[in-house]
Amino acid sequence: MREFLLTDDDFSTISAKVYETCGIVLGPHKREMIYSRLARRIRANGLNSFSHYLQFLEEHTEEFSHFINAITTNLTSFFREKHHFDFLLTKVIPEVKARHRVDKRVRIWSAGCSTGEEPYTIAMTIANAFPRDWDVKILATDLDSNVLARGSAGEYNAKSITGLGPDMLKDFFLKSPDGGTYKVKPALQKLIHFKRLNLLETWPMKGPFDFIFCRNVLIYFDKETKERLFDGFRELLVSDGYLFIGHSETMGKDTKGFKNLGKTIYQKALI
Repeated sequence: MREFLLTDDDFSTISAKVYETCGIVLGPHKREMIYSRLARRIRANGLNSFSHYLQFLEEHTEEFSHFINAITTNLTSFFREKHHFDFLLTKVIPEVKARHRVDKRVRIWSAGCSTGEEPYTIAMTIANAFPRDWDVKILATDLDSNVLARGSAGEYNAKSITGLGPDMLKDFFLKSPDGGTYKVKPALQKLIHFKRLNLLETWPMKGPFDFIFCRNVLIYFDKETKERLFDGFRELLVSDGYLFIGHSETMGKDTKGFKNLGKTIYQKALI
């Protein structure tokens, strides 16, 4: 017998709240995930059912961020989908350097950055590409305030840094005395600004960005929401700027303003 009762109405209410707030579609196949994640919040608040939790959520607005944090999935790693970073190094960076040879201003956005592995990987990839007098900044955003705090701290356990060679660890990380954790060096951290952002709300930044990473985020949205996000990304990209999405994601055939370069890499194009 289950610890807490999750009725069909409860699940429908939860799904509707998540979609309204985040644009994330929770189908029936997500029911077990919802149960396991929100059961922790029910225990933490001393409640005895999902119905009581939903009532609690209405009466305690401070719980809503915990609710959203519990639902959103955060799975990431350094140099995930390595071909994106190879393309970044060999193709994108030379173009960016040529574009900004006068103003020396480079702007990058990691949307859905989770615990920071993606923006730090971007930073490591570009760290030695630009002279010190260049103004290079990476905006790293996520809906989940908990993972943003971890990303901002820049501290990872030894298991998390697998895949990083000894030279990268030496150049970009400080190893703890016991070897259990690695902390990103301040010089790399200062390239990145972590900020909470709901992609469905108004975006405060004006750009333009030279390239945007939004990987393994769009899988949670319906077609209409994806199209709206693609339009927004396009508006914030420089002419010929690049958008990187996840390996399981695609742009619809009706999406305008992007050229498909293969391997989930897209370039802004004239409409």
